[in-house]
Amino acid sequence: MALDVQIEKDLPDFHLHVTFDASQAPLSILGPSGAGKTMLLRCIAGLEQPDRGRVVLNDRVLFDSDKQIRVPARDRRIGMVFQHYALFPHLTVAENIAFGLRGLSPKQRAARLSGLIERMHLAGLAERYPRALSGGEQQRTVLARALAIDPEALLLDEPLSALDTHLRSQVEMQLQETFASYRRPALLVTHNIEEAYRLGEKLLVLSRGRTAAYGAKEELFRHPPAREVAQVTGCKNFSRARMNVDGSVEALDWGCRLRVSQTISKPPAFVGIRAHYIDFLESTPGNTASQNVFPCWLVRASETPFRITLYLRLHEPLADETAFDLQAEVYKEKWQRFRNQPCPWHVRLSPESLFIMAE
Repeated sequence: MALDVQIEKDLPDFHLHVTFDASQAPLSILGPSGAGKTMLLRCIAGLEQPDRGRVVLNDRVLFDSDKQIRVPARDRRIGMVFQHYALFPHLTVAENIAFGLRGLSPKQRAARLSGLIERMHLAGLAERYPRALSGGEQQRTVLARALAIDPEALLLDEPLSALDTHLRSQVEMQLQETFASYRRPALLVTHNIEEAYRLGEKLLVLSRGRTAAYGAKEELFRHPPAREVAQVTGCKNFSRARMNVDGSVEALDWGCRLRVSQTISKPPAFVGIRAHYIDFLESTPGNTASQNVFPCWLVRASETPFRITLYLRLHEPLADETAFDLQAEVYKEKWQRFRNQPCPWHVRLSPESLFIMAE
């Protein structure tokens, strides 16, 4: 099972130009609003027509601008899950799910419908109308409708964004179950970094219609190729950087010299570290500079139910409460251990956690 995409489309604000392939591993598509994520899915599904390129699914050419091939959306065998459900309000749950089933005998339709209702945890809801369903029940109905046609690819456009926290967790678990058994090309569009990481095995990062990064999620999070990719994937800490003759990296905005474990093949433009990779030391070892250990002062803290974001100033305190160098995230249990200790605290920027970007 494979989906190969090479498309271009001229849009009012940017030029969509994306090339990638997807197989049995779910692919998360991440990017800011207006990056072209939804338009990309609509072009693959046949709801929009690219200006140039090819879309091939399991050796079936769905679109080829050179050969004038344009398979209609209804014949592409692609299941689509829309952000805002798009259920037919005048049809019941069962009728919505069975809407796309053609060419099956009544017995086959009934068996397919029964299996999907059980699989999507919709038992007892088959005769209800969409207005009588919760958001999570509606989204599971949409997913069941997309799967009813036994699609060769599944496209999901921000399927969790309209749900509250509790329902989001329920539907996310349903998606994880679905992906585990589906094992065909599945594309998930989201702007939520954690959802992209949990649900996808590979990651495609879009920026103004272009591929900013594509590959295994672990590698892109650990070593983003550019500052823009690091920002989209949630990194908060950057400094302009330059290479020193001894192999260390000068972090110009942080005012410190760093050792990094990453192989540097090009002159660095930026150095970065993710907020949850900053270590707080309970005791200060000797020879701190060579270990990427620096004194810091707390500028302010921001609290969530489980974690604390700490805004830190390196090297010396300042009266300006808006000026900080780094953001660190720690769980409350760790925060309780050192919050009352007098500053300066000491942070370690591990060489393995730092990453270098050429642009």
